[in-house]
Amino acid sequence: MGNVFSELISATCRAIFPPCLDCISKKVAYIRELEDNVNSLQTELQKLVEAKADVKRRVDIAEQRPQMKRLSQVQGWLSRVEAEETEVGELLRDSSQEIEKLCLGGYCSKNFKSSYEFGKKVANKLQDVVKLKDEGRDFEVVAGKVPEPPTDLIPMQQTIVGLQSIFDKVWKCLVEEEVGIIGIYGTGGVGKTTLLKQINNKFCNELQGFDVVIWVVVSTVPNFEKIQEDIGKKIGLNDESWKKRSLQEKAGDIFKILSSKKFVLLLDDIWKWIDLTEVGVPIPNSKPVSKVVFTTRFFEVCGSMNTNKDFKMEYLTDEEAWKLFEKNLKSEVLEHPDIPQLAKVVAKECGGLPLALVTVSRAMSCKKIPQEWRYAANLLRNSASEFAGMGTEVYPVLKFSYDSLPSDKIRSCLVYCSLYPEDFLINEQQLIECWIGEGFLDDSSRGDVYDQGYYIIGILVDACLLEEEKDIEDPRGDYVVKLHYVIRDMVLWIVNDIEKEKGNYLVEASTGLTEAPEIGKWVGVRKISLMGNKIKIMSQTPTCPDLQTLFLDQNELSIVCDDFFNFMPSLKVLNLSHNRLCKLPVGVSKLVSLQYLDLSYNLTIQELSVELKALTNLKCLSLEYMIRLKTIPCQLMSNLQRLHTLRMYGCGTSVEDGTEDSDLFDGEILVEECDCLEYLNVLSLTLGSYNALQRLLSSVKLQSCTQSLFLKGFHEPMSFNISALATLKHLCVLEIHEWKGSTIVNVGDVQKIREPSSFYSLHDIKISNCNSFRDLTWIVFIPNLKFLFIVRCAVMEEIINVEKLGEVSEMMLDLFPFQKLRFLTLWNLDNLKSIFGKALPFPNLREISVLLCPKLKKLPLDSNSAKEHKIVIEGQEEWWKELQWEDEATLNAFLPCFRSHR
Repeated sequence: MGNVFSELISATCRAIFPPCLDCISKKVAYIRELEDNVNSLQTELQKLVEAKADVKRRVDIAEQRPQMKRLSQVQGWLSRVEAEETEVGELLRDSSQEIEKLCLGGYCSKNFKSSYEFGKKVANKLQDVVKLKDEGRDFEVVAGKVPEPPTDLIPMQQTIVGLQSIFDKVWKCLVEEEVGIIGIYGTGGVGKTTLLKQINNKFCNELQGFDVVIWVVVSTVPNFEKIQEDIGKKIGLNDESWKKRSLQEKAGDIFKILSSKKFVLLLDDIWKWIDLTEVGVPIPNSKPVSKVVFTTRFFEVCGSMNTNKDFKMEYLTDEEAWKLFEKNLKSEVLEHPDIPQLAKVVAKECGGLPLALVTVSRAMSCKKIPQEWRYAANLLRNSASEFAGMGTEVYPVLKFSYDSLPSDKIRSCLVYCSLYPEDFLINEQQLIECWIGEGFLDDSSRGDVYDQGYYIIGILVDACLLEEEKDIEDPRGDYVVKLHYVIRDMVLWIVNDIEKEKGNYLVEASTGLTEAPEIGKWVGVRKISLMGNKIKIMSQTPTCPDLQTLFLDQNELSIVCDDFFNFMPSLKVLNLSHNRLCKLPVGVSKLVSLQYLDLSYNLTIQELSVELKALTNLKCLSLEYMIRLKTIPCQLMSNLQRLHTLRMYGCGTSVEDGTEDSDLFDGEILVEECDCLEYLNVLSLTLGSYNALQRLLSSVKLQSCTQSLFLKGFHEPMSFNISALATLKHLCVLEIHEWKGSTIVNVGDVQKIREPSSFYSLHDIKISNCNSFRDLTWIVFIPNLKFLFIVRCAVMEEIINVEKLGEVSEMMLDLFPFQKLRFLTLWNLDNLKSIFGKALPFPNLREISVLLCPKLKKLPLDSNSAKEHKIVIEGQEEWWKELQWEDEATLNAFLPCFRSHR
């Protein structure tokens, strides 16, 4: 009936209003079909939601695969579906209210306009939903591979302690300087990887114009295939077919792509040289646009990788170490008034090594009572390997460097350094001589055994296992190294806990001992170090058939019982220096295997015992600064035919002239005996007569091996030419003491003295108690002079006389002496008026010390003399106040440099 009625109305309308028929019909249709369209919309929406769920599930599955990401059209469709859901939901919520407005069986409305507009919205929305649903069916592929981002963020701690300074330097090289390859080196656990991660993550926020930043972990044994895959993944070469290509083919592909990009390659943990071209990486040229940065434990790797810039990762300072340590402690732990100070002691025991600091601080993070902290400090100081984490997390990391050393011989040389106290400055020559005594070095070739020793030191320094103290030299002027105490603890952990034969080393160096450990502890031990203690007497007789090394130096020993050495048949190295011995025990003759003996700085020994003749295997003998030694058994030195090194510098210098046996120390007989030593390679001597010096200078062999000369008390009238010493090519230290006024000193043969090799090694000159020198003008011929010590020379008026320089040669007038000088000491020089006639640059000078030089009113300084670094000027207050200066600027430059003489 309704349909008939509807058709009747429609027909009537068509008859009456034919032009508006279509318009009215559509509007009526929106109202008439409203209820059906609402139901259809609800149904189609449900189907759309189901289609969305299916597509979303496919997307999730696809995106679980590496480098897969939903397609943009899929993501757009999902977003439009979500928007439609919201809009359709609102329409459906309002639909019941609009349906209630319908009348005449749904063909008319109480509010025609409202129903028409709503019906139109529903009809249009129904079309949109159906269309969206159909679009979802067309997605055969929902995700695809996407290119790698330019760099990947690497998770790490947000706060980095102690790295900012070196980070800034490396970053500057990356973004500003024309530096292509950068090496970052340092010991294990010092923070190299952390620094490299920090650099990588900085690029995530600031690409600085680079196209791609590539991170690759190389590790101990480089896997070229993995390196290529890590690089390839970052530059879009990651499909399975590419992975199956040969290394050479992959290298070509990588090279082709990287050559067209501005890249940064970060290589972490390189252990040996890597041929970057073999991997496919273009080498950054002299004006690089790309950069390669790598970390390594070995400075040698930096050389082999041909770096343009190297940065060494140093241990943290005490302040930096505490900041890092404190980070891991709970705040309530530090609330106890006694713990902060104890915690700083514990932190200091970690030696500034970040890995140790983090490990120890985590272990102590919840310790709330002082007793726990005191125990921790003692444990770290005396048995660090027993502390939680040190033997399982810290030392194994450091041991990788130890294990990677080229040979067992070099590892033995490193282990030997652990006999010295923590952070002890070890004289390099003395260390090499101990290695010679131990048999670590091949001494079959007389000339190169020391070179071999220095080469090994270089390997250990490059591996960051030994530290070279470049700005520190011992009193002899020799270079020194030290073993960082965390490395030292690791080495002792290896030899006493890890290696098969435990307990090989008994090391109680600088631990405050007043008595030697009970002799029961000596049994079976191969190396013993008790140096740096306060032991006064060795009264027992230990039985040590395996003992090879015994360090008893720097104690207060005055007595060693005669049979102390009776049962040490294997002893090779014995150090008794810096003690108070009056004589050697008779039993020293039993040490038939001994190869190294150091008796230096025993200031009260007056004679050497004849028993020393039994030590026929001795290779190194040091008697330096045995100042009261006046008697040496006849033919003792010539009997020690295997001697490589004989050190007698400063011997007998306190023996008074004219006393019984003092003539034995004029040195002439000693020189003759030394000339008979076939293997002698290093010689330092004290000579008491001009004849002895002439005998030395007449021997080609002794000329080639003399390193230090102490010339004492030349009383006979003579004229001495300094050029005569130019034949001593390896002379390092020269001391002239108590030359009387009857000696005339001249330069001599200028041509000879100016040869490039003349005095090249000489770096230390001491002149004391001499009335033979009015000046030392000849020192201008010493190009590498570092230490100049002049004391109690009453007639000396000038150090360098400019007029004499002109007499020698006009070329000398423009000379700038003291270019290498580091320390200048002038004491008790009553008549000294001048050091040099004009201001000098002094590029390496560290200190000038002046005492009781009343006529010295001016120093050779101007405002440019201290541009490189600060020069300390030590003197008396009165002298300082009366000094005359070049100008006001010079005075202002050096005013902060003064230090009152102690």
